[in-house]
Amino acid sequence: MWKPPEKIRFESTLGHLPDRQALEASKLFSSLSYQRLQLQNRSWLPAMVPWRATNGGEVTPEVVDWYGRFARGKPGAIVVEATGIRDVPSGPLLRIGHDRYTDGLRSLVDRVRQESGGETRLFIQIIDFLSIRRRIKAEKYLERFLVITDQHRQILKLAGASDAEIRQVLMTLESEDLKRVLDEREYKALTHGAREMVNDTHLPHIADLPQVLPQLFADAALRAQEAGFDGVELHYAHAYTMASFLSATNDRHDGYGGKRHDRIRLPLEVFARVRNTVSEDFVVGARFLTDEIIDGGSRADDASYFGVEFARAGMDFLSLSRGGKFDDAKRPKVGASAYPYTGPSGYECMPQFISDASGPFGRNFADTAQVRNAVRDEGFETPVVVAGGIHNFEMAEAALSSGEGDIAGVARQYLADPDWLLKLKSGRGKSIRLCEYTNYCEGLDQNHKQVTCKLWDRTELDEPEILKSHDGKRRLVAPDWSAE
Repeated sequence: MWKPPEKIRFESTLGHLPDRQALEASKLFSSLSYQRLQLQNRSWLPAMVPWRATNGGEVTPEVVDWYGRFARGKPGAIVVEATGIRDVPSGPLLRIGHDRYTDGLRSLVDRVRQESGGETRLFIQIIDFLSIRRRIKAEKYLERFLVITDQHRQILKLAGASDAEIRQVLMTLESEDLKRVLDEREYKALTHGAREMVNDTHLPHIADLPQVLPQLFADAALRAQEAGFDGVELHYAHAYTMASFLSATNDRHDGYGGKRHDRIRLPLEVFARVRNTVSEDFVVGARFLTDEIIDGGSRADDASYFGVEFARAGMDFLSLSRGGKFDDAKRPKVGASAYPYTGPSGYECMPQFISDASGPFGRNFADTAQVRNAVRDEGFETPVVVAGGIHNFEMAEAALSSGEGDIAGVARQYLADPDWLLKLKSGRGKSIRLCEYTNYCEGLDQNHKQVTCKLWDRTELDEPEILKSHDGKRRLVAPDWSAE
């Protein structure tokens, strides 16, 4: 992962631990009721992909245990990992693109209901993504995959040369010379692996996305409803299809790119189709970016516009993240795929304890507050999920009390200690296991390994019947804790 040039070390702390009176008066432990969204407290576990599904996208016992363990901590809401809406191979990522997935997802829902005593609302994040290929050896790309054009001939001053002759010349060039001959997109495919983009409207299936995606999302949402989820979170963030439509880099010329009102058109059409397909009491919200971070990308002003329009359309919540784009990702090794959290935008999404002066905690708060203020200024009360390194009561309460958000999104701290909220509530705050923000978990995710936390994954390995990682060296859920 990219790291900022400054090397300032930060430490997470327990902060001020609340007494019983402070807990009872707190925003964090207060309920929330807005339209269809009903929460018993304002803690929110955002989607994290743990790589526990089968290669066919089915729910496994490991998936059920993962969410069951979080539910035991009784957060206000859990958002199940990014789940693919198409019935296409996508490795050990959950899928919801066919009715055959419904029973497995229902077992996940049942476990969360049981473990939380019905207190935790359960949503599933549904996602579309375009093709991305592994980086291949340069000679293989130049021999087989690069489409030779007259532009290559012109730059090489080889007018009339055959494709085979052009390829032979390209094979002899050094990297800097190849950069001069290939266009930006071709060179990126050579060095990072080829990937489809929403701007590739010369490809029929990319041109047809506005006609295809609304129904795919609606069908997925209906399956989620049938499986028993309380709602869906439309994944409009990071490096994927819907975020790419919102991006300022989207220059489609079919009415779905360019100006902000055209870039938001498909996300609104997807929401409208979903809303009209599911039942009236089914929650539908979205996760999107306050800032893409990348050159030429969308900024907080764009996000504020999007937030207002999503609220105007009737979304039940807005969940804000930042960064995490392919555009600035590090060059992967040959045989690997680009990972959208390795560049500066990825760092903004998942900063670590060695950071710049802004630190790893609360980096997205100001931009989230800007989006929320824009929504409020237009007269909408849509709840906003604020996230970014929240790891103690003091931080969460300050963000909610100051109006930076209405719900506290807590990911890595919940991974470190699924019981942190219960420990606060029972007066055992000093026993909270604090996330150290080393991004050990992110390193596992990058390599598509089952995600765990270094603070607990090697402890009590002899516990009966616990599920372990594929190599048998790590437990897959945190040990149990009881306030009694």
